[in-house]
Amino acid sequence: MTGATQFEWGLWARQIGAIMRLEMKKTFFAKRGLWIYILAAAPALLFFAYTLAQKNRAEHAADLASIKAEQTEAIQIKMTADDVREILGRPYARFKYMDPDLPRSRRRDPDAMIEVLMYSDGKANYEYRFRQGQLYNVNVRTQRLLTDDNTVFATIFQLFYLRLAIFFGCVGVFMNLFRGEMIDKSLHFYLLAPIRREVLLIGKYCAGLLATVVIFGMSTAFQLWSVYGSLTAAQSTEFWSRSGASTLSAYMGVTVLACVGYGAVFLVAGLIWRNPIIPAATLLVWEGANIFLPATLKRISIIHYLQSLCPIPASPSGTIEGPLRLLVSITEPTAAPIAIAGLLTVTVAVLVLGAWQARRLEINYSTE
Repeated sequence: MTGATQFEWGLWARQIGAIMRLEMKKTFFAKRGLWIYILAAAPALLFFAYTLAQKNRAEHAADLASIKAEQTEAIQIKMTADDVREILGRPYARFKYMDPDLPRSRRRDPDAMIEVLMYSDGKANYEYRFRQGQLYNVNVRTQRLLTDDNTVFATIFQLFYLRLAIFFGCVGVFMNLFRGEMIDKSLHFYLLAPIRREVLLIGKYCAGLLATVVIFGMSTAFQLWSVYGSLTAAQSTEFWSRSGASTLSAYMGVTVLACVGYGAVFLVAGLIWRNPIIPAATLLVWEGANIFLPATLKRISIIHYLQSLCPIPASPSGTIEGPLRLLVSITEPTAAPIAIAGLLTVTVAVLVLGAWQARRLEINYSTE
């Protein structure tokens, strides 16, 4: 490497740093970007509320605890309510309701009432249901399982956070890096400066990437803390001994890669198209329809590789009812190294296209 080449690389690095410092102020403190913070905070607040509700439920169950799990083994079907009370003692709740399975003509019959006795051992609720004086059903509701938390987090993260929150957040940040300055009629200040167009593109991209990674990365971290940071001692030990570190790093990595991929696409879309909302809407439809596409077409999307990198699969087929459920296509996730390499390759290719377009960029504010 010659001295002149070393000088150029050093100059470009300093110019990229200067562009990033200028853009960071616009990105983090822009009034029109306030909705991005709200979008990032929404799932974090949702998980925080979910955790508080689960914690209050567990504390309430502990306060109501009056039996031991071993006592419930003595309860048999067809026992009477008096027999159950003799074994378990006084329930913390008791109520009756009309048997919905009986015809209307029999609903005035006293025997048509179902009696429910409720007990708790501090970890689970036991509901004993009696019909015509005899026990016919026992319903055990276990408090907050780790597997349930994993599934809830995976579902919201993949179906809402990736597909909507980060997607639209990147639209708001990256599309404004060029298109916003064209609308504000301030882009010519950059173009008149003695810097290469490619350097300008990379500087703006790095600034947008740093902003989105910080905003959505902090939201992801808070979500993870809300869900996994409030586990019981036994659940925490189980989580960290199995896959705690790999799970947390995987979700943070997916968040960063989502910003990398979507950011490059929307930066170049704002550079090429006069109305970038059209390509953004097109990509949104394509990413949303990914679950219905065959395996070959699934791989021509960013969301497929992001979901492949998530530690827990969250199939959207369970949330789709009716005929559309028959159209859902199940595809094996792509291996992590291939998924990462594919995302980075697409990002580099899009940025190369953007650099080529930037070199041909001409500003005419009267047409913008």
